Amino acid sequence: MGKIWRWYMNMSFMVKMTGGFLIGILLGVVLGEHSSFLAPLGTLFLNLLKMIVIPLVIFSLMVAVNHSNPKELGRIGLKIFPFYLFSTGIAVVIGIILAKITNPGAGFSLPTEVVMDAPIRPSFVDTLLNMVPSNIFNALAQGDILAVVFVSVIAGLAILFMRHSLDEKQQEMGDFLFKLLEAGNEVISKILNGILVYAPIGVLGITANTFGTQGLDTAIALGKFIGTSYLGVIILVGVAFPIMMKVFGIKVIQFYKDIKEAAFTSFVTSSSIGTLPVTIKCAEKAGIGERVAKLTLPIGATVNMNGTAIRFGVAVIFAAEIMGMTLSTPELATIVIIGTMAAIGTAGVPGAGLIGMSIVFTQAGLPIEIVALTAGINILVDMIFTFGNVVGDLVGAKIVDQTEKWKVDNTVEENAVIVTSSARM
Repeated sequence: MGKIWRWYMNMSFMVKMTGGFLIGILLGVVLGEHSSFLAPLGTLFLNLLKMIVIPLVIFSLMVAVNHSNPKELGRIGLKIFPFYLFSTGIAVVIGIILAKITNPGAGFSLPTEVVMDAPIRPSFVDTLLNMVPSNIFNALAQGDILAVVFVSVIAGLAILFMRHSLDEKQQEMGDFLFKLLEAGNEVISKILNGILVYAPIGVLGITANTFGTQGLDTAIALGKFIGTSYLGVIILVGVAFPIMMKVFGIKVIQFYKDIKEAAFTSFVTSSSIGTLPVTIKCAEKAGIGERVAKLTLPIGATVNMNGTAIRFGVAVIFAAEIMGMTLSTPELATIVIIGTMAAIGTAGVPGAGLIGMSIVFTQAGLPIEIVALTAGINILVDMIFTFGNVVGDLVGAKIVDQTEKWKVDNTVEENAVIVTSSARM
């Protein structure tokens, strides 16, 4: 038994995850609906990830804040949010263009048995206000990530200012709290390592249950929608992101090799937030500075939904074709803006994209009943959209980190020039 355990532990994480995925597919196909008895294995894995996410976000953000200064925090924010807006807008455009080419809605009709009500779309002011929880403990219990991020950053800043205070007592208390945070961060890291040991078994359970219980008839009938969605994310990850990274001098192939575990985990779990622990680990492997990674990735997992944005672009054209509508260029431009905002406001959890679609359809004047038409294959497309979301988070973090390194290199060069000039004098 000991030899088997050592063999398993020495195997690379990617090999174990791939093995769990392939065995899961095989069991799902062979056992069919009977594979549902393996579902608890996947549920346990997802519960473990959800369990660690909140403490991971809290400790990683507070420690990351204290590894920088207020000036650096503002600078990083001014870099990462424009990337989120730009990349998400590009993703919506990719989805619209591909759907225009493939015509996924041709020949479909509305389901008559299911009607969905449009969700109430919160205003911009309400969205900002909801980030500030009226009850911190309630936000923690409900897993409100945006609120947790806000509170963690504020608390981290308070400790940072204490550590840099002119008052010696405040400095001592700030340093003491920072040491506690670092210790807590280390504890969370140890727990995470244990969860990742179990991850391949969880992947097996999720995959077997998905392929065993998800009817293939619906998937075949909506094959064009699925195919267009997958092609859109492939173009985003294989063309758009590499162009962005090349502009900043990033080695694309090596970067993708470094983040493959996070990409694979996101594909299987269909959750950007659930994948966050693995994403942060991969960021370290990809050479992204800890300060940048732990500041940008928790926020990105909540607001940066590049893959989900492709869903909105494809779905709008899909719905318009079903209704026999022709959307004008100004209408499509409006949809790009709406889709970008809706994607940024969509939670990084499985199934949240359906709510985002409802919001986009409502704003675009399309019947949200069509959302029900795609609900049957939601689990299949959620996998690839989440893949695009997580890769986008890491690409954004890498680009910001690259610009931060340029700043450090330029500062070193400037200092060297000053020193040389002084020596000559």
